[in-house]
Amino acid sequence: MIRQLVPARAQGAGIRTGLRWKLSAAIALVGALVAIALSLVVHNAARVSMLDNARDLADERVQIAQRNYEQSGRPNFYFPNIKIDDSRLPPALREKVRDGRRATFVSDRRRGGPDIWAAVPVKDGHVLSLHTGFTDRSTDILNDLDQALVIGSIAVVLGGSALGVLIGGQLSRRLRKAAAAANQVAKGESDVRVRDAIGGVVRDETDDLASAVDAMADTLQERLEAERRVTADIAHELRTPVTGLLTAAELLPPGRPTELVLDRAKAMRTLVEDVLEVARLDGASERAELQDIVLGEFVARRVAAKDPDVEVRVVHESMVTTDPRRLERVLFNLLANAARHGKPPIQVTVEGRVIRVRDHGPGFPGDLLAEGPSRFRTGSADRAGHGHGLGLTIAAGQARVLGARLTFRNVRPAGAPEHIPSEGAVAVLWLPEHAPTNTGSYPTMP
Repeated sequence: MIRQLVPARAQGAGIRTGLRWKLSAAIALVGALVAIALSLVVHNAARVSMLDNARDLADERVQIAQRNYEQSGRPNFYFPNIKIDDSRLPPALREKVRDGRRATFVSDRRRGGPDIWAAVPVKDGHVLSLHTGFTDRSTDILNDLDQALVIGSIAVVLGGSALGVLIGGQLSRRLRKAAAAANQVAKGESDVRVRDAIGGVVRDETDDLASAVDAMADTLQERLEAERRVTADIAHELRTPVTGLLTAAELLPPGRPTELVLDRAKAMRTLVEDVLEVARLDGASERAELQDIVLGEFVARRVAAKDPDVEVRVVHESMVTTDPRRLERVLFNLLANAARHGKPPIQVTVEGRVIRVRDHGPGFPGDLLAEGPSRFRTGSADRAGHGHGLGLTIAAGQARVLGARLTFRNVRPAGAPEHIPSEGAVAVLWLPEHAPTNTGSYPTMP
């Protein structure tokens, strides 16, 4: 059996409509149905009432004509529509009169108003009947009523739509505020409260949702904080024995086994120091120590001291205010990642406040491009096998402390499809125009 797989984006695709328009359409639809139902009921009730009045009037007139006829022996000329044995008398009414009963009857015409009939048997065996139509005044009243009902129905629909837009707009606005606050929480701003963001005096389900999101965010924050503390404590506790192990390894006699032990001990120490640094960065307690530096000259000097084979090109020089130690840490981690996972030549370009580090390897893995650096994830097989995955995580954390933005992309030929291998990876560090202060805030221009 063949199954067609539908991409996730196609499954989630659809027409996106606002809550206010859905609510407005629902209220308008309900209002229209109610207005139509009430209009039909009122119209039918008014028509039935008018017909009953007309039948009563015709019945009264035919009774008067009956008395006059039986006294004088001829129809009453005060009612010109009175006839004796009218051939047009409806059969149903004729049957009732033959049974000796006085009756009225209403017959509908294809055009115009209904016909009102009233008939009564008289003593000589004849049938006295009255035939009238729906009066013009009654027809006008019914037409005016229908017009008023139509206007009222339209007003109800429009008013319901406006009310739906108003109520839906308020609810939609609260939900958008809640979504924006939740996105801020997702980005790591733990001091944001969704309930405070939506505001409002009247409590509804939106407040319940906001409170639940706040409670969930607090629980996750507590768990992350507990995880960070455990990680930091473990790394801190490992620092002493690892340092002792490294010292002891240095006392071993020279030889290949000693070199292997020293290499693993140094790797363990680097890992412990990196884990401690990640824990400090996750705690959001790090503050930049700012200095004014000439960015191009600084990068060229530090890169030359680190790896003379790396090409540095300064396109545009600029003066920046940043933390040189943290900037160097970001730069060296990017160079180490390019050397470990990429291929030479490695190039560093400085243009204004932007630093680009490019290699000519297989490129960054897709999950890193989509989600950003993640600790202990070294990427796909073509960029894996070395390191512990903390280098880019530390670089991204130090960039946040600097108020900078670190992005990653792969270099492909222009117009090349996704399956074409990339021609290298580029990490771009965007330094801010206004560097963060020592308190973590950003200065504003007067």
